[in-house]
Amino acid sequence: MSWIHIIPFDKATGKLKSIYNKIKGPNNQIDNVLGIHSLRPHTLTGHVSLYKNTLHHASNTFPNWFLELLGTYTSFINKCDYCYEHHFAGMKRFLNDDVKAASIKEHIENDSLASILSEKEMILVNYAHKLTFAAADLTRADIDEIRSFGYDDGEILEVNQVVAYFNYANRTVLGLGVNTAGEILGLSPSNKDDESSWEHH
Repeated sequence: MSWIHIIPFDKATGKLKSIYNKIKGPNNQIDNVLGIHSLRPHTLTGHVSLYKNTLHHASNTFPNWFLELLGTYTSFINKCDYCYEHHFAGMKRFLNDDVKAASIKEHIENDSLASILSEKEMILVNYAHKLTFAAADLTRADIDEIRSFGYDDGEILEVNQVVAYFNYANRTVLGLGVNTAGEILGLSPSNKDDESSWEHH
């Protein structure tokens, strides 16, 4: 599952078991990207809170499928297969359109999203790419260009936080050798209205 020890659900005690009970999925599954924190449960709390509040919060204005698309794209360009597989499955579930999901996947992998997304959507994909690979080169002009497509500053912040979160998650996974062994892909917190509801479905 990883290059460092992960305490499984059935061996967890104390604070870790309490957190695991809040985030578990079917059959007490703990996603390996979260279980990797088991030796430092306080960082698990931080990770889950960041994940829930950036990607699955009721105050987000973008649809879930599009935020998952940005995460899937960011994970792909970072060569993070774990997050790519998980969040493509999540995007597909939120889209509820297998044909469109397959088309998006093909175009992500062929660097041709511009052929199926609108120019307005692509400006955010391009921002995700630059934030991932050349963050220090971003300028006010980049943000002004995004605004010119009709996005407000709250929406820009929303996208920034989702892409920044995925860069964090990708580096957690890649740096510790996390894989998808034994997992159901694409689970996510289902109650967007409750910030403390972390259970995965």
